[in-house]
Parts: sequence; C-alpha cells; structure tokens
Amino acid sequence: MNKSHILFLTAVVALLTVFSQQSSVGDFAEQSDVGNPIRTGRATYDSDKQEYTIEGAGTNMWADRDEFHFVWRRLQGNFILNTHAAFIGKGVEPHRKMGWMVRTSLDADSPHAVVVVHGDGLTSLQFRRTKGAATEEIVSKVKGADVLQLERKGNTYYVSAARFGDVFTSEEVSLDLGDEVYVGLFVCSHNKDVTEKAVFSNVRITVPAKDNFVPYRDYIGSSLEVMEVETGKRKILYTAADSFQAPNWTKDGQALIYNRNGRLYRFDLAKKAPEPIDTGFAINNNNDHVLSFDGKMLAISHHSKDDGNASIVYTVPVNGGTPRRVTAKGPSYLHGWSPDGKYLVYTGERDGELDIYKISVGGGAETKLTNAKGLDDGPEFTPDGRYIYFNSTRSGMMQIWRMKPDGSHQEQVTNDEYNNWFPHISPDGRWIVFLSFLKDVEPSDHPFYKQVYIRLMPVNTMKARVIAYVYGGQGTINVPSWSPDGKRIAFVSNTADLK
Repeated sequence: MNKSHILFLTAVVALLTVFSQQSSVGDFAEQSDVGNPIRTGRATYDSDKQEYTIEGAGTNMWADRDEFHFVWRRLQGNFILNTHAAFIGKGVEPHRKMGWMVRTSLDADSPHAVVVVHGDGLTSLQFRRTKGAATEEIVSKVKGADVLQLERKGNTYYVSAARFGDVFTSEEVSLDLGDEVYVGLFVCSHNKDVTEKAVFSNVRITVPAKDNFVPYRDYIGSSLEVMEVETGKRKILYTAADSFQAPNWTKDGQALIYNRNGRLYRFDLAKKAPEPIDTGFAINNNNDHVLSFDGKMLAISHHSKDDGNASIVYTVPVNGGTPRRVTAKGPSYLHGWSPDGKYLVYTGERDGELDIYKISVGGGAETKLTNAKGLDDGPEFTPDGRYIYFNSTRSGMMQIWRMKPDGSHQEQVTNDEYNNWFPHISPDGRWIVFLSFLKDVEPSDHPFYKQVYIRLMPVNTMKARVIAYVYGGQGTINVPSWSPDGKRIAFVSNTADLK
C-alpha cells in the first residue's frame, strides 16, 4: 500500500469518526468528546429499553478545564432534566464521573453547571462561573445517588439527587450561562488511559409550563407511560402535543383507557395506537373514569349541559354504547366501583361541602359516607371489598385515609409532609400507589404541571417510598391504573415542546 492510499484511508477514518460523534442519539442531537481526551468516547441508544449507554475517557472535569464524552442538545429557557444513572462495572478510578451537564459551549474551559456522581458515591453540584475559572463544588448529603435531576429556572440551577426510593435532596446556585445552552449526559473516566461506561434510563427532558399559564385553558404536551413497579423502569408509549389524562388498564391487559378533550380513548398496547370509544352524548368527560372489576363496564363523569354543566356519573359498556345515568345530583366525580359490581363511590359537592358518597349502579338514593369538614376525595374499594381508601384534608395536609364500606371506622394511614392524593390498590390488595404533591401546593388542590412523586406503600406497614419522579400532577394518576398482574402501573407525564 503506497503513502497516498494510507493518507486516504486515514482521512476516511477521521471523517467517519467525526460523523459518528455528530450523529443523533435518542433525544439528543449530537455527541462529542470535549477537551480532546486521547481515547475516543461513544454513546448508543437502545430504543426498546429507552436507555443510553455512554462510554467516556478524560483526565478530569475540574479546575479550569474538562475532558469527557458528552451527549447533548441545545435548549433555551427553563427546563428540568431527570434520569436514573449507574456505572457499568467496578471501574478503574474511584473518581470517575457521570451525570447531567449544562454548559455555555463545547470549549474545555466553558462555564457550566453539573450534577455529578463519582465512582465512590460522592454526589455534588459542580459549577464554573466564567470561562477559564476554577471549578467550585457543593457536596450533596446524598451518597451514591442513582436518581439525578438538574433544573434551570431563569439563572438559578437546582440540583436534586436521591437514591431510588427516597425523596430528593437539593442544592442550588445562581449562574449566567446564557439563554441557549448545551444540555446533556456525560461520562468522564478521570484517567486519560481508560474509558468508563454508564447507563442512563428514565431520561426525561422536560420543558415546564410557563409561569403565567391558565389552568384548564392552557395545556402542554402529554406522554403515556408505563412503569415496572419493582424496578422503577419507565417507558413512554405515546405522546401528544395537547392534554390527555388518567389511564386505566383494561382487565385483559391489552389496552389503556384515557380521556382527551372530553372524549375517551382506548390505547391498544400491541398496535401502539389510540381509538375513540363511543360514549354517545357524553362527550364532555373529565378524567374520573373507572372500569368495573369484571372489566365489562366503564363508569364515567360527564359534564351535563342539562345540569348546568355539573359532573354527573354514568355507566357505559367498556367498548362503547349509550350512557346510563346513575347520579341524580351534581357535581359528582366518580372514583371507585365495588368488587361485586353493585355500587359506585364518588366525591359529591353538596351544600358547599365535598364528601364521599356511595350509590347503587342502577341509581337511586345516595349514601353519604363522610362528614368531616374539608375535602374528602378519591374513594376506591380494595379488591376484597373490606375497605374504601380515600384522601382527606381533615387533619390539615391532604393525607390518605380508609374506612369500612358503610363509612365506619375512618382512620388515617399516611401522616407526612406531602399532600397525598388518589390511593390505588394493587390487584392482590397488598400495595397502594398514590400521588404526592410538595408543600408549594395547597392541600385541597391537585394542579397541573408540578414536580410530583408517585409513591408506593405496602398495606401491612404503611411505609411509603418513591417509585417515580414526575413532572405532572392533575391527570397523572387520578384513576386505578395497575396492570392486571400487579407488576406495572400506567400514568401521564407532561412537557412542552422541546425547541
């Protein structure tokens, strides 16, 4: 082979390397080695698992310059970045690093903000205020975090970290990195002669609603997600630019039912496509819809024009048909069906008070089950019919309660600093999943577009742990959404369009 051929092949390899580093990876536009490490990094995306694997080298990310492999996109305005992250293998250096990064440029000495986990478990907020300045650090109280979040709100960067199952611990710093920034995931080996690998799952790049959005008028996009309860692994099945809410899992395990713009849709899990459910005149349904325990009937809450647009409960065959009215009075917001199929439970507003009521599926007189001052909401029967779980503000914060089906023996089952809504009991009756809002939300409110936790609690101990870190709220998990085998749940998360 002559010298010209060697030079030609060298040029081709160089071009292929540049091309491979600039190709899109999942939700990211490009990937790059920053700081010119001597070993080339790379990233791949598994579309089935919705996971990123990143291999990176680099001497360090510290002092006045960085070396690492970066998978990135450009973003403007406010955003929230979230992922589960784990190193692959024991590694060589205890200070190998991985995490989220926001930086002004791809220069090695660029200003930046980083949420980083080291190989030895050290978790911190790292930042460089100006180009070429020394890196600063705020060490997190969390050791060995595997859930990482980096949020920008104006010129303030919030770093949140947790071990899966725990709530976030957060740090913050004020930085001016410019409006349009490089945002992405990184790996640094902390050793110029080796590369290290990490896998990133549940990667979510969220553009939140604008501060001045008007609830129930202004909406952002929605994602239909399913999650393995044991592992926390999530998968997005479907997205739309507008609002859909509150998925039920059908009893045959083949579909999810949700509402969108007042109508109900059946999302076929095999076809990965939604189809409308014919509910006759009931085309102004809210997100309170529940399947009967045998899966044959669907109860809905439709805003009836004949009743001053109040929510009225109806039943309809699960595949569609003419709705049959159940409640004479409104507003009535459906939430539960008894296991024997004979009764519905719902929240009714009567004389200015919101309480829980029970009624025969065929209609007739309603029975008031709660009398406490404040909001009682979200009633749901256990599969064995022994209890109705619900949420109530009667003790100050919104907390989970339960009672006998006749309303007796009302007892509080959660008592913490969060506002807990919509308890959903697993098919085997052993677990409860519910939504937790933070203290920035009024106890009686369950608004759209907040950072919330989905938490899981065993019935025998009532000790809750986090299983999903979500941007959502109203419409995320309002209705029973366990899979029939009790291994997964379905819910909705939200984001505006990525620009």
